[in-house]
Amino acid sequence: MIIKSLLDTDLYKFTMMQVVLHHFPAAQVEYRYRCRTPGVDLRPYIEEIRTEIRALCQLRFSQQELTYLGGLRFIKSDFIDFLDFFQLSEKRIEVTEGNKPGEIEITVKGSWLHTILFEIPVLAIVNEVYFRNVCPNPPWDEGRKRLQTKMHLVLDAPDLAQFRVAEYGTRRRFSHAWHEEVVLTMKAQMGEHFAGTSNVWFAMKHGVTPLGTMAHEYLQACQALGPRLRDSQVFALETWAKEYRGDLGIALSDVYGLDAFLRDFDMYFCKLFDGARHDSGDPLDWGERMLAHYAANRVDPRTKTLVFSDALTIPRAIEITRRFAGRCQTSFGIGTNLTNDLGHEPLQIVMKMVRCNGQPVAKVSDAPEKTMCDDQAYLAYLRQVFELPPV
Repeated sequence: MIIKSLLDTDLYKFTMMQVVLHHFPAAQVEYRYRCRTPGVDLRPYIEEIRTEIRALCQLRFSQQELTYLGGLRFIKSDFIDFLDFFQLSEKRIEVTEGNKPGEIEITVKGSWLHTILFEIPVLAIVNEVYFRNVCPNPPWDEGRKRLQTKMHLVLDAPDLAQFRVAEYGTRRRFSHAWHEEVVLTMKAQMGEHFAGTSNVWFAMKHGVTPLGTMAHEYLQACQALGPRLRDSQVFALETWAKEYRGDLGIALSDVYGLDAFLRDFDMYFCKLFDGARHDSGDPLDWGERMLAHYAANRVDPRTKTLVFSDALTIPRAIEITRRFAGRCQTSFGIGTNLTNDLGHEPLQIVMKMVRCNGQPVAKVSDAPEKTMCDDQAYLAYLRQVFELPPV
């Protein structure tokens, strides 16, 4: 089995799932998988993928795992009671051959509450099945050499005492074993520079801090769940604040692009949330605009945290740190470049929510290639409502 625990996923799946339990328990959703890497043939491995997903659907939370989750300050007891009975249903996921050469299709449909935990482990399964077939003798020494080089860029720089980086690489990791080695190596060698991991299983197992707040699917679902589309971003942030009362206060900024985010992220949200997360577009431009926005809303940017997580590398994170040093707090989440950098091209695979309660939903970020929607008329309407430029 590739996935041996339901905790082998990102923390934000649980923080969002708790919001779903308390506010949207009846929501019905659909997720769809996409491989953005051209020329990848996954059809020979489709039965392996199905077998691993079947095993995933047999897992239940152990009492040790529930005790750990219940010990997190923001997790509530009734959510733990719900998880005690939770199990993913194989009936909700379908893996088939696609229409294009080498393509496979993965679709998840059902209750949001009962399907939200599919995405991350399914992507991890696809990655590991693929790489154990195309790379049966992995270049571990090359991976270790690359990891050491990255860490020493931080450790050997005297001006980076405040640099903090978290590992965010579950969904696109080379393998479970390599992922664990990366976490253990960073914990052992980076000291306070290592902020933690998004992976709850490794956080529990190795005593590091689990990190995460919200993902795009949460704000996307609110397009269908809120009172009207134009107010969906505000509705999502207000519902989040109602659930967590000031905790987990990093807002995701790129579901509709930065312009639309800043229009909604008014003085109330500037003061209420601890900061914002960048996940598309130019990070330096984004950071400058966020700092100007805080200043315009009479908030000292030095009290806020900007989290950067878009296709980051250590050198890029260091550049961003130096740009904003003394002007705000910064933190970095690096995924693929840590957990899948052994010399082989990583797969660019995603699984996105495309419908909620029968209605199309979409992310329209500052990076056009990240847009994923199966209804072009809805996408055009979304752009109009949020005053986004046409494609």
